[in-house]
Amino acid sequence: MSAIQILHNPRCSKSRQTLALLEAQGIQPEIQLYLEQTPSVAELQAIIAKLGISVSELVRSGEADYKDNQLKNADDKALLEAMVKFPKLIQRPIVINGDKAAIGRPPESVLDIL
Repeated sequence: MSAIQILHNPRCSKSRQTLALLEAQGIQPEIQLYLEQTPSVAELQAIIAKLGISVSELVRSGEADYKDNQLKNADDKALLEAMVKFPKLIQRPIVINGDKAAIGRPPESVLDIL
């Protein structure tokens, strides 16, 4: 069985709550501090496929980098490249379990993939 992974930002309350929820379930996930270990475009595409969402749904459109780089009408390729360049744009936290993934907003939403 592959390890459960969390793309984690310790400064984000939802990310901390999701990690605590996993640990309360007896799960010690592999933690990827995605602001330091930014996923590649290919990794983001794989995560999006596991989430079953569109590229734009993975983007945090309220971030300054989104507005500053005028990404409102950007295509998928530009959004993926922006998320690699500005990882704060990636929704968080993301929990990955094999071929399934969930965004921890709310944290309990990740329980469905465990």
